[in-house]
Amino acid sequence: MLFDFKEIPGRECYKLLVSTVTPRPIAWVVSQDVKGVLNAAPFSFFNVLSGDPAVVGIGIGNRQPGQAKDTRANIRETGEFVVNLVSEENAKQMNITAIEFDASVDEMEQAGLTRLPSVRVKPPRIAESPVAMECELLQIVDLGESGIVLGRVVAMHVHDDLVLDPAKRYIDTPKMKLIGRMHGMGWYARTSDLIEMPRIPLSEWTVKTAAASGHSEKASR
Repeated sequence: MLFDFKEIPGRECYKLLVSTVTPRPIAWVVSQDVKGVLNAAPFSFFNVLSGDPAVVGIGIGNRQPGQAKDTRANIRETGEFVVNLVSEENAKQMNITAIEFDASVDEMEQAGLTRLPSVRVKPPRIAESPVAMECELLQIVDLGESGIVLGRVVAMHVHDDLVLDPAKRYIDTPKMKLIGRMHGMGWYARTSDLIEMPRIPLSEWTVKTAAASGHSEKASR
C-alpha cells in the first residue's frame, strides 16, 4: 500500500515512521539551563552520524506549538549536553524521566538517579547508564515544530566492566544489554538476541559469482 507523505497530515506521517523504523536507539539526554536547572529526558529519533568528527544527531520536538521542549531550549542556551545510553537495568528509570514534568522539576531526582560530574561539559552524566557521551552543540536544524540537534562528542564514559581492551578501544557490546524503542506508546526491544553476518569481501563475491556464472553456462549447453 502506498502512503503519499505529500497527501497526509504530518501526525500520520509520524505514526508510519515510528511503527516501521525500529528498533531505534535511545538518547537519554541530560541538559541544564543557564541557571543550572537540570533536565533529563529520553529521545528515540537519535543516532551517531559521523565518526571523525564524532557527531550524534537527535530529533527533538516541541512541548506545544511554538514552545521547544526543555532539552532543546537548554542546549540552545548553553551549547552542552550529555547523551546517556539506556540498558535493561535502567529502563524503568528512563521511563520515569519521560513524564512531562514542569521545567522546574529535576527528573533525575524523581527517578532516583545518581549524578556524576562530567569532564568537558557542565551537565552531569547518569551513573547508572553504561555509556555516557559528553557533547558540545554543533548546530540545531530547525524543522517547523521540531529540530535536529547535532552535537560533537568530546568525551565518552564506559563502565569499566564493559571495556575489554582499553588500548584497542574494544567494548563488550552485548554485555551492555541496551534497549531500543519500538512502536506504539510503550514498546521496546532488547538487544540480547543477536545474529552474526560478517561482511562479504569483494574478492570472495567475485569468485562466487564467477563460479555461479560458469555453472549456468554449462547447464544451458
